[in-house]
Amino acid sequence: MSKRLDGTSMFTGINSAFANAYSQLAGQYNDGVTLENLNKALTNSNTLTNANLNTTFASYMTNNFASIDGDSDGKISANEIQDLMSQMATQGLTREQIISLAGSSGISSSLQETVLNHFDQIDKNKDGKITNQEIHAFGVESDVEKQKLADRNRLVSNMSMYYDIDNVSDSSL
Repeated sequence: MSKRLDGTSMFTGINSAFANAYSQLAGQYNDGVTLENLNKALTNSNTLTNANLNTTFASYMTNNFASIDGDSDGKISANEIQDLMSQMATQGLTREQIISLAGSSGISSSLQETVLNHFDQIDKNKDGKITNQEIHAFGVESDVEKQKLADRNRLVSNMSMYYDIDNVSDSSL
């Protein structure tokens, strides 16, 4: 039996990539992770190369700076990154977030492809976001359906075998 679909690695990978990008950026700039510093980092090839910065996550922080900077002090703090990761874990990820972030977080492309292909089925509450719990529930449902199909096929095969035997017995009467 194949491994059950589970989004843990996707959420963990995204969290790890955000934490790493934030850590690299915070280490580069004494005045913190500001919008200006994010833009500098993304346009400075030395910073990108030397820090091995994941530009996808730095770009995400840049594009979503106002919503990540919860206290509106002009800096993204470690606590605000933690809040972002917590929010993504509890409220889920949109299709766009999965497309932009998951591939750069080191998760398997097959997991990303499966989640995206079944996004609407996985999103049970139809809020446009999927959580790890929804992915896991979809995986369980898929396994149950696969088992039901296997059981039906086995039953049909057994019935066919018995049916053929019964027909032979009936014709000899």
